[in-house]
Amino acid sequence: MSLEKIPVTIVTGFLGAGKTSLVRHLMENPGGRRLAVLVNEFGDVGIDGDILKGCADPSCPEDAIVELTNGCLCCTVADAFVPTIQALLARRQPPEHILIETSGLALPKPLLKAFEWPDLRTRITVDGVITVADAEAVADGRFAPDLAAVTAQREADETIDHDTPLGEVFEDQVACADIVILNKVDLVDAQALAAARDTVQAEMPRRIPVIETQEGRVDPRVVLGLGAAAEDDLAARPSHHEQHGEHDHDDFETIVVTLPDHAAIPEVVAKVEAIARDHGVLRAKGYVAVRGKPMRLLVQGVGTRVRAQFDRPWAADEPRVSRLVVIGQKGFDHAAVTAALQREPV
Repeated sequence: MSLEKIPVTIVTGFLGAGKTSLVRHLMENPGGRRLAVLVNEFGDVGIDGDILKGCADPSCPEDAIVELTNGCLCCTVADAFVPTIQALLARRQPPEHILIETSGLALPKPLLKAFEWPDLRTRITVDGVITVADAEAVADGRFAPDLAAVTAQREADETIDHDTPLGEVFEDQVACADIVILNKVDLVDAQALAAARDTVQAEMPRRIPVIETQEGRVDPRVVLGLGAAAEDDLAARPSHHEQHGEHDHDDFETIVVTLPDHAAIPEVVAKVEAIARDHGVLRAKGYVAVRGKPMRLLVQGVGTRVRAQFDRPWAADEPRVSRLVVIGQKGFDHAAVTAALQREPV
């Protein structure tokens, strides 16, 4: 048995920032490493793991891609994370590097603390925490509130909750990072990109490299092999939740909606755009059966920005069921969103 610790890279970032794209890129360019991937999703149906399995290769076969759904890793360390890692390490050929893609709602620091568990600390180490940020969203200020504006609002109305849940999640993810990937830079102009970079840097407790990418494409040598040993550096990674022993996700809700078969892709896209616009849905993702098409339609929505593309044929033994995982802030209208998605195409 090797006495060397197996490096683990944690990929975190807000909903739809491009974490899965980055992990998929690393899987396709492993640099000779035998990889394992652990995917954690917020919701009962795993979509990202299925996406990754579609590009599995000898360096990271399907059975090395493990999904954990309906439970945030940072909240279910003992029940989910530790046993899963132990099972990976017990394989006849254990991985040489592990990638962990967290839920978009996860706080990375509680996960880092799991590496202190006696059964794990001598066997694995956090090679680095990579935070993926959506350049367009950050430039718009959606996940990083303007502190001056917050102060002005507090003075005007003391009942307003100024620290939005989205802002806190974003700030914690940046504060814990060894590298920030500012993704989707092709969607913004130079001025917006500069604003996004400034916003990210304003949340950094220390100097952290910021790398601009499209589709998460970055040289693996830049993000793997950092040797950060982040589990030994927790004090340098502040969190809004230091005073709490745990946190929950009561600020967010998720539903799974079964859709009718759709006659045309534009109808699917229009529905997902509408629930974001009309009901404040943050994220929608899943697979849709399109009438007359043998391929599954992969649908991914980040706010009103929706992408739909065929990913692979439906398997012969696979039911052609269209389902979307929908995530929004607490209190969003489940019934209205479900009705909007289930409306039969004309």
